[in-house]
Amino acid sequence: MTSSSDSGGVAVQQRKVQREQDAKDRAAPSKPSSKKAVQAGHRPEPENPMPAQHLKKPGLEADMDLQPRFKASGYLGSGKLDGMVALVTGGDSGIGRAVALLYAREGAEVAIVYLPEEQVDAEETKRCVESEGKGKHCVLIPGDVRDPAFCKRAVDETVQAFGKLDILVNNAAFQLHAASIEDITDERLDLTFRTNIYGYFQMARAAVPHLRQGGSIINTGSVTGLEGSPQLLDYSTTKGAIHAFTKSLASNLLDKGIRVNAVAPGPVWTPLNPADRQAEEVQDFGKHTDMKRPAQPEELSPAYVFLAAPSCASYITGIVLPVTGSVGAV
Repeated sequence: MTSSSDSGGVAVQQRKVQREQDAKDRAAPSKPSSKKAVQAGHRPEPENPMPAQHLKKPGLEADMDLQPRFKASGYLGSGKLDGMVALVTGGDSGIGRAVALLYAREGAEVAIVYLPEEQVDAEETKRCVESEGKGKHCVLIPGDVRDPAFCKRAVDETVQAFGKLDILVNNAAFQLHAASIEDITDERLDLTFRTNIYGYFQMARAAVPHLRQGGSIINTGSVTGLEGSPQLLDYSTTKGAIHAFTKSLASNLLDKGIRVNAVAPGPVWTPLNPADRQAEEVQDFGKHTDMKRPAQPEELSPAYVFLAAPSCASYITGIVLPVTGSVGAV
């Protein structure tokens, strides 16, 4: 039991320590808050302000004033995915393009799914993937992941082209801001959910019969699924659903030796966002992160390699990996 005299001694000690810190605080010069973007990679990445540009949906990377960086010039492949086959939805641009490229660099064969309107971007991705190594072949599969029949066909075409399927990356997405829940019509809600969560479910359902032990599914979630977003109500809801789907499917497929994980990006410079916001708003895109800038796709793609490679992540399943440019995103 603590006596009253002991309690008084503790209070005296606490106040003494407080006075000492107060004196240090008064003597220390005030530190202005830093507004400089943080650079922690092998080369500086673009900083705000980003180009003031508004794209028509679905948004072409070829039309962006500042081309997203996806080639990861500092990343050297080491055969982590040798002999494997990957199918990437939304693989024509943005994160999907960067992932397809690094998968090829790590030795995988790659097929990409994209909307027919994005053919220009898809052809460029194919060119870049096939330049990663002699004999590399990239299969282009245009179509809409909202259609379950197309999802099955996309998987079947990949297996026909390469003989098997080892990795599915669910990445295709639709995003559009709204100031109020009243602005989100049934049509818009249906479009967002059928693209972002139905599409993921349908692609996984089609892929699972072909995946073998050591295979994996990687879903693209979002920081909005972790923290919510006042102006992306439907989009952030689907991303939260993707995180739950990831964990549930990981448990469901565990006995088969198939791993399921997700990456939750923060703001990334891809066509998705200039096709969402007005031009003047795009200038500040990513500025609110702790790093005070958006990520480039090449800063996300190594996480997808890590989660796909059995040599790196054979003991990891059911996680949502935040790559957000901020501290403490969980």
